[in-house]
Amino acid sequence: MRLAVDVMGGDHAPDAILAGCFHALAPESGAIPAGGRLVLVGERDTILDVAREQGVDPASFDLVPTTQVIAMGESPAKAVRSKPDSSIVKSAAMGSSKCLGSPEYVDAILSAGNTGACVSAAIMHLKRLPRVHRPGIAVTIPGFAGPVVMCDAGANPEPQPTHLWQYALMAEAYARTVLNIQKPRVAVLNIGAEEGKGTDLIQRSRDLIAATPGIHFTGFIEGREFFDGAADVVVTDGFVGNAVLKMAEGLARSLFGAIAQAIFAEDPELGLRLEPAIKALYRRSDYEELGGAPLLGVNGTYIIAHGSSKAKTIAASIRNGFEYLRLGLNDVLASRLEEAETAMASHLHHEQVRA
Repeated sequence: MRLAVDVMGGDHAPDAILAGCFHALAPESGAIPAGGRLVLVGERDTILDVAREQGVDPASFDLVPTTQVIAMGESPAKAVRSKPDSSIVKSAAMGSSKCLGSPEYVDAILSAGNTGACVSAAIMHLKRLPRVHRPGIAVTIPGFAGPVVMCDAGANPEPQPTHLWQYALMAEAYARTVLNIQKPRVAVLNIGAEEGKGTDLIQRSRDLIAATPGIHFTGFIEGREFFDGAADVVVTDGFVGNAVLKMAEGLARSLFGAIAQAIFAEDPELGLRLEPAIKALYRRSDYEELGGAPLLGVNGTYIIAHGSSKAKTIAASIRNGFEYLRLGLNDVLASRLEEAETAMASHLHHEQVRA
């Protein structure tokens, strides 16, 4: 199994990305299984210089050089078309079925670069799984009662009801396969829990999900219930999902910082005694511990990490990528979509007529 890492993508690239890769290469990290291999995609001299500085043997990884970089603020579609030798585009191309059997072929891809460019490059080169209309990012958010899988977190800001229906199916299968939640409870994020609340998109998506056999659908969920264990899978559009994700991360960081500051100001000795517990609790809500999020629905394994990712996040994302391959996640998703589409043929036909 070979996993390609976009070394040049991210707010802290290439140093933080390489630090994460080199940490993952250490046998004690447990990130790379037997037979696994990292492929670093980026500026050759930079990669080799940092490897030498950190005492990493270049023979411990493969290197695919690139000459272009897609910046975080560039227009995704334009950048993917105009920069074929960028690390984002080239790593995605290496996962294409066209590369099967070639020395450059990889089984999984990781990038912390421009999210829109990652999604565009993944769809362009990996293509979509059969039946998938639009891929979605499935992010795992720590909740007080356990992890919550939210899809979509930024890939598709203007979806159709059938897109959200597929996100429900794929995220539910992800929660079962990766998080070992036997019967995930699925909900749609809405402005209220009442049946009549929400936009036409939300209402029609709810109807499709509720009619799907074999899915434990619990209805609508409000934002204030998100972290209380009301659902294991939350479905929303990419615009709202991305805003929720970033708000949750910022709130956790600010809240824990304010608590620690207040305790130390009141009683420094008590603060020192509670510091280990506060740090342990913060780690449970720290996205860096969880790694990047899979782009569900592409015909391959593509992990999108935060643009602000540092070494810890990259190492965790590498571990996740190899785990998805071991679990055969894409086969599970494809099977679930086929099963559901067959069972839902009449409902989907009605939805298409309405559209």
